Amino acid sequence: MGDEGKKPEDTRRRPMVVSKGWVQGIALVMILGFTVMGILAYHTYNDSIPIPDKVVSTTGEVLFTHDDIVAGQEAFNNRGLMEYGSIVGHGGYLGPDFTADYLRRAATLTLDVRIKARENQPHQANIKDWRTNRYDSRTGVLVLSRQQTAAYHHLVSYYTTYFGRNSHNLGLLADDIKGPAQARHLTDFFAWTAWGAAADRPGHSYSYTNNWPADPTVANRPTADMVVWSVLSLIVLIGGTGVMFAIYGRWSKNIGWHESETPSLSFIPPSQVGLTKSQRATSWFFFVIAVLFLFQTLVGAAAEHYRADISSFFGFDLAAWLPYNLARTWHVQLALFWTAAAFLAGGIFLAPFVSGKEPRRQHVLTYVLLGAVAFVVFGSLTSEALSVYGVSWAKGPVFGQQWEYIDLSKMFQLLLTLGMFLWVFIIWRAMHTRMRTESVGNMPWVFFFSALSIPMFYAVGLLAGTHTQLSVAEFWRFWVVHLWVEDFLELFTTVMVAYIFVMLGVVREKVALGVIYMDVILYSAGGVLGTMHHLYFSGTPSAHMAIGAFFSAAEVIPLTFLTVEAWGFMQLGARRESRSSTPFPHRWTVMFLVAVGFWNFVGAGVFGFLINLPIVSYYEIGTALTANHAHGAMMGVYGMMAMALAMFALRYLIPAWNDKLAKISFWCTNIGLAWMVFVTLLPLGILQLYHSVDAGYFEARQLNYITEHCNVVLEWLRMPGDLVFIIGGVLPFLWMTFQGLMHHREGRTVDELPVERLFIEEAPGEQGHAQLPEATR
Repeated sequence: MGDEGKKPEDTRRRPMVVSKGWVQGIALVMILGFTVMGILAYHTYNDSIPIPDKVVSTTGEVLFTHDDIVAGQEAFNNRGLMEYGSIVGHGGYLGPDFTADYLRRAATLTLDVRIKARENQPHQANIKDWRTNRYDSRTGVLVLSRQQTAAYHHLVSYYTTYFGRNSHNLGLLADDIKGPAQARHLTDFFAWTAWGAAADRPGHSYSYTNNWPADPTVANRPTADMVVWSVLSLIVLIGGTGVMFAIYGRWSKNIGWHESETPSLSFIPPSQVGLTKSQRATSWFFFVIAVLFLFQTLVGAAAEHYRADISSFFGFDLAAWLPYNLARTWHVQLALFWTAAAFLAGGIFLAPFVSGKEPRRQHVLTYVLLGAVAFVVFGSLTSEALSVYGVSWAKGPVFGQQWEYIDLSKMFQLLLTLGMFLWVFIIWRAMHTRMRTESVGNMPWVFFFSALSIPMFYAVGLLAGTHTQLSVAEFWRFWVVHLWVEDFLELFTTVMVAYIFVMLGVVREKVALGVIYMDVILYSAGGVLGTMHHLYFSGTPSAHMAIGAFFSAAEVIPLTFLTVEAWGFMQLGARRESRSSTPFPHRWTVMFLVAVGFWNFVGAGVFGFLINLPIVSYYEIGTALTANHAHGAMMGVYGMMAMALAMFALRYLIPAWNDKLAKISFWCTNIGLAWMVFVTLLPLGILQLYHSVDAGYFEARQLNYITEHCNVVLEWLRMPGDLVFIIGGVLPFLWMTFQGLMHHREGRTVDELPVERLFIEEAPGEQGHAQLPEATR
């Protein structure tokens, strides 16, 4: 029916259920944060490492040009080498950091030449040579000294061999780089970043990368900014935490999770809840998610095995078929794919509960979205394999791999963004009728806006192309890695959790909305500008370090608060269950959500802060401590959240629910993850950090250190945790999603649902005799 027959009062909006001050607070935080981000973007474009038009020797010989550097950067990305080693500290962990590697090897060569020539004070002369900035911004010409030129020619030969006949022994394909021209371009790219890491920034006594990496051969040592901002960050953390607990102690009865005033309620048994066609269609999503989850763990285990035994996989030549850089590319990409797909499915499943009805053919759009997601996932994985294998025709925007974490080619990146906008349209289509009756500040609109932010901020990654200047590409890439993941996915997570508790009658909408607004302010206050802690050494000005250090420390404060609130959150459901005449149907959903709170504090908070202080990051970046934080935060927060959403939906899709399988999956995933980080990654990272400080960053990133006996033993000790995680955690989860798929047509299919209601309130004396609402009978 159209809107013509509606009375004016039918379209009157319900007023906002909380104070408008919350919205004003969010607006203030966002405006401040993104205004500063805009200023930092301007300086990133204008004050980062310049790319010379040409690099010449003192005799005028052109060594390489701007186009050669860009071609080397493109080859580095397309061949998946950023998933093997790193550049300016960011990338994979098996290979070396190629900025530090080129710098040490070249500086050692120039020093040896000076020693052999019996120069006076060769060490000081070598340092002066490397720190002298001979780039002329007017002409765009960079001049290398005679010794640096000789080192460059030597290293072209070295990297040609490294990526040629030696590559198969390093976890790469045999003759990984096709032809000497590509090897030379890679060397050009490495040489340019090494120059930026040593040459003094104009007007300053430190390099473009803030003196990173630590290297005595070129007098790279910590700057005053690193020490001062590290100390100030600690003060922010300690002082901010104290202020937070003072506020919480004063107003704890008015903020955070609080129980509904309802005296008692009866949870509607899941078997008696009718589902819409689109909700039933999500069973396919959850099954595909579980398959991708299993595949991700398997390729992750294969990538990890390279660090334990690089030469063979239990006697099988794995590198010939699945080289380390491809295994890690797939592992990182699949981690994003399956968790993001779970959020898409969760949003579609919850939307009818929010709106109370389902538009016609909504399930058709859901299946279209599933097909689009499947095409992007499997198409991008195939294109990445072709790119890593160096197939001659597999290049350009369709096949060319990109920067780590957003590895999928430009075409698939664009298609994924469009797919997420299609998802937002599906959400809007389901909810727009309800949204017309609500204030823009109420939960239906917040649900929609939080969903809209997901494709919007993922789309920012399109600004980081393979030809984009390194510092600029890192700036936009970390909007996806950090801002998209740690702020806006976190926001959508909070909204969905709050809505689930409102639907179950555990909290009132006013309480849930207050929690959402509070979390948005807390996350965004530190999370937006905290993005810059990734760019300490990426060639950006030192202002990025100051702001990144200050606000990344502030990120830990809300995580501490949420950990305190997690206990109240868990107790909330327990108290509700004790006063209900029917069993609480979502025990394991809540348990996974509690795990999200735990890993948010440990993985994102503790492990994140452990590596975010500038003085620590200076020696640590690109070591196993980074991987420790990544696993604890990504799987611990978003992986557990994805499983929680699946458990919530599967509880309604599986008629014969098996609590035992859910219990096994919960404990095994958490025990396996804890084993992974505490038994292997954390001790490995601490040892590598110690070696970096003691011997040098170059030494700590070399393969001969990574494969030392002690490190190899720690790598092998990870196997029991991986087996528990995969066999006990992932496989039961996969079986549950398969059951949901097999039974997704069973039960009542409806077009309308009780709005936000999976419970019925009971009057005193009616416990156990409540009647189900007509829409659920």
